[in-house]
Amino acid sequence: MYVDTHTHLYLPDFGSECGGAVERALEAGVGKMIFPNVDLSTIGQMKSLHESFPDCTYMAMGLHPTEVDDGWKAVYATIERELRDNSSSYVAVGEIGLDLYWDKTYLLQQRDAFRIQAELAVELDKPVIIHCRDAHEEIIGILSDMDRCPRGVFHSFGGSAEDVRAFRETGDFYFGINGIVTFKNTSLREVLPEIGIERIILETDSPYLSPVPYRGKRNESANIPLIAETIANTMGLTIEQVATVTTENAEKLFAITD
Repeated sequence: MYVDTHTHLYLPDFGSECGGAVERALEAGVGKMIFPNVDLSTIGQMKSLHESFPDCTYMAMGLHPTEVDDGWKAVYATIERELRDNSSSYVAVGEIGLDLYWDKTYLLQQRDAFRIQAELAVELDKPVIIHCRDAHEEIIGILSDMDRCPRGVFHSFGGSAEDVRAFRETGDFYFGINGIVTFKNTSLREVLPEIGIERIILETDSPYLSPVPYRGKRNESANIPLIAETIANTMGLTIEQVATVTTENAEKLFAITD
């Protein structure tokens, strides 16, 4: 069995097919899927899909960094209330973090939103799902300044071996590996030995980042085996070993054992 630790199957990209996407994932051996939230508009969609498949899907609650602007505090107040009032419904705080790739206009607001949500994760004893794009040093700085650093995962990791070591020195972190690892010109495959299979968890980030040979098409959780196969071939492991260890890692981090 596989676990897709980061998939947005509830987004409008799937339309009426979101349930079918979950079923296709189950047929492909992906027995558990985690839905991270994006903003206020996605909460209802996420809950609806989870309620249709309560035995194999899980949810995380947070405010995505690209959705942070001058009015983020009012939005976050609702998200925080949802997380506190329904804490047992969520396996993580996420996805949260910093994204400086598209726009740095709201860097200060993103920093504040990330810190507050990371502190809430510590308070609630939940892991964080960290979105970190062009912001490695900023993320490390915030985490290092916290009284207690949350445990969690660096989602859609695409950094260097040096980044891996820096993040591991900062706290108890795993690394989410998705379709990027299958891309022809990626350097991520060279970094996998530095991470080690004991710190890798699988993800798709559906509907984005489809693995080869589906690059450019809508991604689905059913594509997880393609990611696992590339990891296995790169690290000299069997696909069964990758499935077993990454599933154990995900179940431990998110406390989703049966």
